[in-house]
Amino acid sequence: MNVLIKSVPSLCLASIAVAEPLLPDIIDFSLVTPERSVSTPDADRLLAGQPTQVANNFFSDSTEQFFAGRWESTPGRWKVRYTENEFCHILAGRVRIEGVQGATHEFSQGDSFVVPAGFEGTWEVLETTMKLYAIFVSTR
Repeated sequence: MNVLIKSVPSLCLASIAVAEPLLPDIIDFSLVTPERSVSTPDADRLLAGQPTQVANNFFSDSTEQFFAGRWESTPGRWKVRYTENEFCHILAGRVRIEGVQGATHEFSQGDSFVVPAGFEGTWEVLETTMKLYAIFVSTR
């Protein structure tokens, strides 16, 4: 019996060109349309004023654990309980943050700080405030 064996060219993966790189690009806040939300603190957390808060979220990672954007609030005071870590950089305005154990911190334009997961206390916006934020939500 005669068998005809045909030669099939082998496929070389190095010869396959990728049209676009698979690496992520830089997120330039000035070029991205943010996901925008407007809110007020829940009535059971509100202690003073009628603050309106605007969050412009420019980035969320694929795990939905990391977020970055810009937040604004009019004056008011409310209770907070952090389940995430948040880096803040104040662009304008002035805030006072007080922990349940009484430690008080005031921040204004140019100040940067971190609120760690587990922090409980109050946020008070003394003057209309704008901040940049980076939030990391731990899964543990």
